[in-house]
Amino acid sequence: ELVVGDLRDREALDHALDGVDRVFHLGGVVGNGESMVNISKAVEVNSGGTAALLEALIERRDKVRRLVVASSMVVYGEGAYSCAEHGPVFPPLREVARLKRRAWEPACPACHRDLEPEPTTEHTPLRPSSVYGITKRDQEELALVLGHAYGLETVALRYLNTYGPRQALGNPYTGVAAIFAARLLAGKRPRVFEDGEQVRDLVHVSDVVGATRAAMHAPGAPGHAINVATGRRVRVAELARRLATAMGLETEPEVTGEFRAGDIRHCFASVDRARELLGFEAKKTLDEGLPELAEWVGGQTVTERGDDAVAELRARGLVG
Repeated sequence: ELVVGDLRDREALDHALDGVDRVFHLGGVVGNGESMVNISKAVEVNSGGTAALLEALIERRDKVRRLVVASSMVVYGEGAYSCAEHGPVFPPLREVARLKRRAWEPACPACHRDLEPEPTTEHTPLRPSSVYGITKRDQEELALVLGHAYGLETVALRYLNTYGPRQALGNPYTGVAAIFAARLLAGKRPRVFEDGEQVRDLVHVSDVVGATRAAMHAPGAPGHAINVATGRRVRVAELARRLATAMGLETEPEVTGEFRAGDIRHCFASVDRARELLGFEAKKTLDEGLPELAEWVGGQTVTERGDDAVAELRARGLVG
């Protein structure tokens, strides 16, 4: 049964939860950039909606066996790094002054040398760099804390950059592959901020589904936050080129040299915990997944709103 409603609507929640003993919580609004503009909406829906869901689940804790909540890589902010001289480093937000000098890499706080990105484990401190990241941290921490307190088995899955068919092409704030695909479909060059050398970890939606299903039944998963990723890195400009090729285009990305407030430099994941607790390992490579996305995109029509989104961020001083 499909129940169309709002997470914050208790009547709709009660109806949706009637007779349910396991819950996947994937509801919310998405997008780092949009959350920096529509602040109240992001907090009310993501943090407030999750609180409302948890209140309803706590009342049904004798019936609901497990909750799996969709968290995100954005809870980390910057990923894990190392300094050749000083070892592991978990840097704060990059300073605007450095970004204005086009010094893109996070710097070691001790020696000020550029840091080297490392696989981000679940032990990495949570330092979200956007309102969206704060609300996703809220979601997983509310769920894990209250799950522990009330005896509700709870698992938080930190999805890395998810991509694949049926992704929302019309949202210019979220999903790097979808944003690039929408621009290519509209005959525009993919817009890449900074220098295009940012590292991401793209995981296909089919693998995300597999991990999410596994989390609902894995005996050792409750009480944990778990990365869902490939553990493989790809640079953003390279991703744009590979997607263009998959769509049959010879289009180079537009590397702007600009930056957006709230963007991180690098994040790719350690997948050891997912392998250990869920028995999960991502199967689909980018070489397999991007053609699938391209084939699906070819049958879509979309109004590409990326230029409008950047203009709105620029007007608010969030692009430099």
